Amino acid sequence: MQFDTWLFYLAASVGLSLSPGPNGLLALTHGALHGRRKTLFTISGGALGFVFIIALSVFGIGALIKSSAGWLGALKWIGGAYLVWLGVQVWRSPPLAVELNGGSSQARPGSLFRQGALSAATNPKGLLFFSAFLPQFIDPGRSLVIQFTIMAASFVVIEIVAEYALASAANRVRPWLTRVGRRFNRVCGGVFAVIGVALPLRM
Repeated sequence: MQFDTWLFYLAASVGLSLSPGPNGLLALTHGALHGRRKTLFTISGGALGFVFIIALSVFGIGALIKSSAGWLGALKWIGGAYLVWLGVQVWRSPPLAVELNGGSSQARPGSLFRQGALSAATNPKGLLFFSAFLPQFIDPGRSLVIQFTIMAASFVVIEIVAEYALASAANRVRPWLTRVGRRFNRVCGGVFAVIGVALPLRM
């Protein structure tokens, strides 16, 4: 992966990590219920789940590229269209609602880790999303293993930082989301749509 491509990937990943999603919502909820330290187990589980679906996406795409080089170009345009569609859905979605049902501060670390991992790894929308997003940055002339390592590590670090910030500020962020959640969704939806249009044209 060339350095300028990685910088573009990094910027896109920051925008995606700040967008509404099940793992961000889980980190926010667990941060309010259990505190930021225990929520690190939730976040770590989510990171492992993201590595799993990024691996499935990258190596699945790699297998298609090996069968026909034309697949990468097609995947870029299909993926771009999906990201635009996803942006429209996020734009139109209601504000995130965080329901606190009196969870215990005695939650077990293993349970929190498992919830985070399952939230990331079993969400079919996550696999579909990464299958649309990652082809924009794959260079078929370079090692897929190295590209996977760079992309997975970069995204996971950004996601961990974003989710930990949410967990740390959970009690302040929840009222803010209630007030401006719809506008926040529109900004995030706009980011998805711009990425969906710009990336296939850039590559």
